[in-house]
Amino acid sequence: MKENNMVNQDKNKEVKRRNMLLGKVVSQKMKDTAVVLVEGFKRHPKYGKFYKVRKKYKVHDPGNTKKVGERVAIEESRPISKDKHFVLVEKN
Repeated sequence: MKENNMVNQDKNKEVKRRNMLLGKVVSQKMKDTAVVLVEGFKRHPKYGKFYKVRKKYKVHDPGNTKKVGERVAIEESRPISKDKHFVLVEKN
């Protein structure tokens, strides 16, 4: 009976989607790390005006394969270091 319950619990688990972002590589000076700038628009809650939001993420890039200026997709992952919580997925 317990084995059946364990199997049913595994089937009911949902796969958690990881946060994916698109951005541009702005720095490649660290070993196995790239800095990616992600830009977007946000709407002001009271006045409704859109304004630009920019954020830089440190991304794990084994072998430093990307160059400054390339558009890339990054995905959230387990913490790799103090500041790195994203992994490079692909080049756009």
